[in-house]
Amino acid sequence: MAESHAHQTDAATAADEIEPRLVVEPGLPARVATVAEPVIEQLGYRLVRVKVTATEGCTVQIMAERPDGTMTVEDCETISRALSPVLDVADPIAKAYRLEISSPGIDRPLVRKSDFDRYTGHLTKIEMDVPVDGRKRFRGFLAGTEGDIARLRRDDAAAGEDAEVRLPIADMSEAKLVLTDELVAQALRREKAAKREARDARKEQRQRRLGRKAGAAGKD
Repeated sequence: MAESHAHQTDAATAADEIEPRLVVEPGLPARVATVAEPVIEQLGYRLVRVKVTATEGCTVQIMAERPDGTMTVEDCETISRALSPVLDVADPIAKAYRLEISSPGIDRPLVRKSDFDRYTGHLTKIEMDVPVDGRKRFRGFLAGTEGDIARLRRDDAAAGEDAEVRLPIADMSEAKLVLTDELVAQALRREKAAKREARDARKEQRQRRLGRKAGAAGKD
């Protein structure tokens, strides 16, 4: 019971500290996000993106992650069990649909300021809602942020042209990492670190249980 209460407290604390998304979806996906995001945050996760497609009639794809950027199959199942009945009641989609919960993937969308900082140096494609210097599409290497502005070094700049552009994150319709060898290597390192932390956590829990059993046996 104490462990369950601690987990609920941790999830509530995480929900209080959720960083807002600056790149958000319009229309129907936005309505789904309005329903889904509070549920996901209460569980201690972060919503990344909602996408509604015509796959298999209608598929609602919800990308989510832990605050550290990781996401397991078990995490997806936890969100699905909690979110399905809430969506059934709110009914943001007027027809039958299939709910799909997934991780953001390696070539993930970037939606929060911290995403642009975390992936500094990686190749990214960005599409703007509001043009910057007369264009909406950019591709280049992330160079960090200044406030809510993302800095990007364009990889298609002409000789003598300033390669760096400053793009307001809230004016983006989409920002997505480009799959590269460097990005895959980083993802594998993070996955190994996450697995190692999970193993250490399970080991610590086993030791605590054994300690409690030993203490109970001593009292008897």
